[in-house]
Amino acid sequence: MSVITGLSPVALYEQDLKDEAKSASDYAKTDATVSNYTSSFEADAVTITSASALMKNYKALSVVLGAYGLGSIQNSTALVKDLLTQDPKAATSVSAKSGNAAWTAFAKAFAAFNTSGTSASTTSPFADQSTVDSIVTKYEEKSYETGLEAQRSTSGVGNALYFTRTMTTGMTVDQIMSDATLLKVVETVSGYNPMQFGLLDYDEQKRLIEKTYQPSDFSSQANIQKYAERYLAILQFNPQTITQPSTILSLYGSDGSNDPTLSLFGITSSGTSLVASLFG
Repeated sequence: MSVITGLSPVALYEQDLKDEAKSASDYAKTDATVSNYTSSFEADAVTITSASALMKNYKALSVVLGAYGLGSIQNSTALVKDLLTQDPKAATSVSAKSGNAAWTAFAKAFAAFNTSGTSASTTSPFADQSTVDSIVTKYEEKSYETGLEAQRSTSGVGNALYFTRTMTTGMTVDQIMSDATLLKVVETVSGYNPMQFGLLDYDEQKRLIEKTYQPSDFSSQANIQKYAERYLAILQFNPQTITQPSTILSLYGSDGSNDPTLSLFGITSSGTSLVASLFG
């Protein structure tokens, strides 16, 4: 669904900053898929009391993963299961070993689900209505941001909004690099072309980001907002190509059989712990 606005990208960003939740909610009402998925999740949430139940409910899982910016891993069954059922505080957990901030936040939010796939406590994470409401809001915001990025007239606004609400003081270069959207904003402000930057290996990307990374840029919410505005200002003079997002699987020629994320590393999910397979 298109986002119709006559505002400039910077003006739209500043307007949405005042109440992105409302803008996202209004957008969700016009998008049949987002509206359908949120309604289904709200109706089913109270009945979802285990990790296995959540994983079997496609729409609910879509909303939950989308809320944490993890929609791209929905078909990676073994990975999702590990994030839902492992103790995120354990050094051997996939979230802890990965260093991925989004994975860790997701795992902590559902720490009540233990390794057997049932609720580790008498209370499901979805028993609290405020938790359900928060997940719906974050899912709608991410959907709205994605919609903004799909249009040339509003390209960059979605990334700027996501950056502003996700970036935190003290976030490390590794954490930034584990989030594709945060990295895109930072590499753009740092003066790098995302298309060319993406061709470099991880170590070279990290070396370049560390050259320009200044903790003071993210020392307060006001500074984070200024950084996002710099990103939008750069795009006004050097617009970036808008492309429909390809899954990482297509880049590696995967057919998605078995577990698609694991297939990238030449392993299967059957009988093998994801942690052992990926992180040894």
